[in-house]
Amino acid sequence: MKNKQTIPPVSKDIRHGAQSLSEVHSTVETNVKGNALKRLFAFMGPAYLVSVGYMDPGNWATDLAGGSRFGYSLLWVLLMSNLIALLLQSMCARLGVVAQRDLAQASRELYHPAANFFNYILAEIAIAACDLAEVVGMAIGLQLLFGIPLWWGMAISVLDAFLILFLMQLGIRKLEAFILALVLIIGVAFGIQMLLAKPDLSEVVVGFVPSIPNTEALFIAIGIIGATVMPHNLYLHSALVQSRKVSRTVEGLKRAIKYNIIDSAIALNLALFVNAAILILAAAVFFKNGYDGVSEIQDAHRLLEPLLGKSYAPILFAIALIAAGQSSTVTGTLAGQIIMEGYLDLRIAPWLRRIITRLLAVIPAILVVTIMGESATGDMLVLSQVILSMQLGFAIIPLLHYVSDKSRMGQFAIGFWAKLGGWVSASIIVALNIWLVGEKVIEWATDGHWAVQFVVVPALLFSLGMLLYITLKPLVAKRLPQEKIYLPHGAFKGIEALQAPEYHEIAIALDFSTADQKTVEHALHIGGKSANYFLFHAVETAGAWVMGNEIQDLETNSDVQNLERYATSLRELGYSCEAFIGYGSAKKAIPLLVNEKGADLLVMGSHGHQAFKDLIFGTTVGAVRHAVNIPVLIVR
Repeated sequence: MKNKQTIPPVSKDIRHGAQSLSEVHSTVETNVKGNALKRLFAFMGPAYLVSVGYMDPGNWATDLAGGSRFGYSLLWVLLMSNLIALLLQSMCARLGVVAQRDLAQASRELYHPAANFFNYILAEIAIAACDLAEVVGMAIGLQLLFGIPLWWGMAISVLDAFLILFLMQLGIRKLEAFILALVLIIGVAFGIQMLLAKPDLSEVVVGFVPSIPNTEALFIAIGIIGATVMPHNLYLHSALVQSRKVSRTVEGLKRAIKYNIIDSAIALNLALFVNAAILILAAAVFFKNGYDGVSEIQDAHRLLEPLLGKSYAPILFAIALIAAGQSSTVTGTLAGQIIMEGYLDLRIAPWLRRIITRLLAVIPAILVVTIMGESATGDMLVLSQVILSMQLGFAIIPLLHYVSDKSRMGQFAIGFWAKLGGWVSASIIVALNIWLVGEKVIEWATDGHWAVQFVVVPALLFSLGMLLYITLKPLVAKRLPQEKIYLPHGAFKGIEALQAPEYHEIAIALDFSTADQKTVEHALHIGGKSANYFLFHAVETAGAWVMGNEIQDLETNSDVQNLERYATSLRELGYSCEAFIGYGSAKKAIPLLVNEKGADLLVMGSHGHQAFKDLIFGTTVGAVRHAVNIPVLIVR
């Protein structure tokens, strides 16, 4: 019986009102009848959205560079990265399911605001680097398949933000299905190409034995780690699992954790297959034939047909590249929203957030290609992945601290072996990055550039100090004082004796739709026959926008008559009622009428627009409630 009892949040300190990805939070029912496969299917989805970040165009650049320069010798890096990714993503799923927190919100609880702002800046840089890879990859794919100039392809990728908005409006399951379809396209395309390449299986097996041939291989290896274990995926996964409606019982939480781990294992192993296929393809086709400098995606595309002898091989390559760029753009933009909301508690319109995220990548990419030429895209992709890897420690360490804390996670805190694996993974990543940075600083210092001494070294020392703070702070203070725990909407201050408000001047906004009946019923129930009622309607024709109350067209006259019929019917029922017409946009006309008549309550019906209709017609309810200073009751 104990496991079936509803349990409270593990700690009262983690109660919160700000839901991560609130538009899809707890929208998928998981309490389904049937066998274990059906229950698993209800949980499957979040890991596939995360997995596309493990096979984005940035991975292609590092995998092509690694395979063409060092053959199969860096395959072990892919396997190690995948194991680290599986461990960390399962921790993120645990964080989201149990604590109902995304990683940005969890970090905000653990650290001082100044440290969180620093983490936020690093996370935004990582998002920009990730999005840069997606933008460049998508543009290269369009160029290879349709001959579109590279910078035009980058500009076209801005429209992805609206595609994401549309898919989110359809629901998280539709978004997951769309992404899964693109992932399958990528997997099939590379599966065929790998069969055409006919790799030497014995050499493939040897490639899983750890080795680092030289410093250049280390740079590529760190790039592979950065391309595989992406910091923004940690933020994203901890938010996406919260789209599932999970029973808040011990048994329900255990089931959710188990199915999310299975989901992660399937999705990430598919990503491992794609990455390994790219590296094996590069090793079998380019390295074996002496083309050891292929890091440009365009070069790989150009050489596939003559080396494989199949005309459709480069077409498959370009199609897979477009699918990878299109699918991975979802992860970057959603992660950008999660990071901004979690660290800054700043919630802006999703379409605006996604446009900002996209422009942060598109503008630098266009500038680099314009200044340095299209030949710089390969190095730009690899560098973007190294930047991602260097930010990983700042994301992994807060995750480990939070999911290890029994005061926050209760019995669902990770055990000894998971802690050991997590800290070993974090140590490997941080150590490799310090090694790489040290090599580069020494190389730059040898050239005698002034920026090394006055810019690079101070910035690196400051970052190292922040990393030490992030590592040691939770160890020194096992738990922050309760009054300092981050609560997005403030702490509960108690409720004193309640008094029912009385409304005497009630405004009712009508749009002559089926919602009007319920809108009027709710208003009359609140005010009764002692209140005065104002019926409002806005005429939104083109003539009304231009001529205002001077317009006398057919629609305006019809609306005036309809509104007066409403008022007459209410008067006959014994209610005090007046009717008023506004002109132009309802967003502006309704608030003007409310303020002019001195109403103390506004009752509105929601219009029910979705997706692109919201972009075309606008969201009247949201605009009106922000424009008036009285309570607004929205009736569906």
